[in-house]
Amino acid sequence: MSTRLSYLPALLALLTLPAVAANPPEADYLLASQLQPVQAAVIKHNPYTPGSPWLEVGVRSQSLVFYDALGVARAHYAISTAKNGVGELANSYQTPRGWHRVCERIGDGVTPGTIIYRRQVTPWMYSAQLHQEYPDKDWILTRILWLCGMEPGKNQGGAVDSYDRAIYIHGAGEHVAFGTPTSRGCVRMRNEDIVELFALTGNGLDVLINENL
Repeated sequence: MSTRLSYLPALLALLTLPAVAANPPEADYLLASQLQPVQAAVIKHNPYTPGSPWLEVGVRSQSLVFYDALGVARAHYAISTAKNGVGELANSYQTPRGWHRVCERIGDGVTPGTIIYRRQVTPWMYSAQLHQEYPDKDWILTRILWLCGMEPGKNQGGAVDSYDRAIYIHGAGEHVAFGTPTSRGCVRMRNEDIVELFALTGNGLDVLINENL
């Protein structure tokens, strides 16, 4: 028998071996997740009241972040601040800057989309049709976090008092282009987002409106 033919039985044995099965999709996913680095939590401690939870409203980024007492970012939302930019003067329709505090909470438990008029919960509901009929109406919906300025002369007292100006974080209609400044001074949020934020927070919460973020 030639040398070449002597390898034939071994070659046939290799060809008849069963194929090695590929990893199942879930195994590949687990392997990939083990190889990827874990994303570090965003931590930003409250510089106004150390050790307390707080909100940071970013005017440039049109975002709102909720930080817990340890400074860990727990929730991030797209928002809409004032179309006229930032400023503290009454009747400017601008969003005030600096440190505030949640002084009053309105709308606990009401159905999302409920219209709140002059800080009173009404029996009326927002709808796209209603907005078409009154396109210039500044709809305040679902929940209100009413802000008090904490910096005398800047956003507290006189003609720059945020509380007297009725500056809120509040729910808004589906017509709002979130991520873009559109409001008349308040901080607008999606209805489902303000419901979640309302449940996460309480009275006395520190709020920084940061024009540089």
